[in-house]
Amino acid sequence: MGKVVIIGAGPGDPDLITIKAVKYLQSANVVLVDRLVSEEILNQYVSSSAIIISVGKECSKKVSTPQHAINDLIVHYAANHALVIRLKGGDVAFFSNVLDELQVLKENKIPFEIIPGITAASAASAYAGIPLTARNYASAVRFLTLHNANELSNNQFKELAATSDTLVWYMSSANLNQLVESLIANGIDHSKWIAVIEQASTPLQRVFTAPILQFSEKFGHLSFLSPSLVIVGKVAELSTAFSWFKSSNSKNALYFPALSQTYNLNFSPSFLFDYVSNT
Repeated sequence: MGKVVIIGAGPGDPDLITIKAVKYLQSANVVLVDRLVSEEILNQYVSSSAIIISVGKECSKKVSTPQHAINDLIVHYAANHALVIRLKGGDVAFFSNVLDELQVLKENKIPFEIIPGITAASAASAYAGIPLTARNYASAVRFLTLHNANELSNNQFKELAATSDTLVWYMSSANLNQLVESLIANGIDHSKWIAVIEQASTPLQRVFTAPILQFSEKFGHLSFLSPSLVIVGKVAELSTAFSWFKSSNSKNALYFPALSQTYNLNFSPSFLFDYVSNT
């Protein structure tokens, strides 16, 4: 029985991966990797003898590797290899299915370790020049998602509209107009701003900022690229003064390839195709 190490690879910038993560990747026999992991990390740090398997999810395109399939792959490879890496984008503790995988590891008595990474909220806010908390702006921050349109009730939106906390929204760009409309309908303060950070910390990062009441007029017609992170609060305005990162993206280019582009016989074993869901 081998060991499984669950690693947060950090955001788009491959230089933000931790030293400990790199050491494990260099010794890995198998790497099960999410879509939102820079290919540079795989090219630079993973041994050429390691098996690399794409197990990404791209729900907006309705193509994904089901979680039960990922669980099966973890168990299968841990039974036959000394070191299996489950490589996730960002940090493993934020909006990932890490609990499912931990439960499977415990049920199968597979030794494991967890290595944190830099989450998208930290990278996006830093690369956009937005401190998530700041004196006279916000003393707390909340991490949320509106991945599904009906995920939050009107009462929840009412409370969120009233708070002075910074609101950081993961996986919410597809429902962003509804998110903004719900906050406005529930009386969010007119001084609040919104920032949308596309492909944070990559060379193709773009930042869109506006007073939240002007968002629909300025950006409501846009479809934001994946991944995009949304920051709502007084701090979002600070990007206009402290943005420092220069982007090279002028043509809606994608840093992370579409999931369909990562599935090929040179990259993952053929039996994995049985697990790819198109529903």
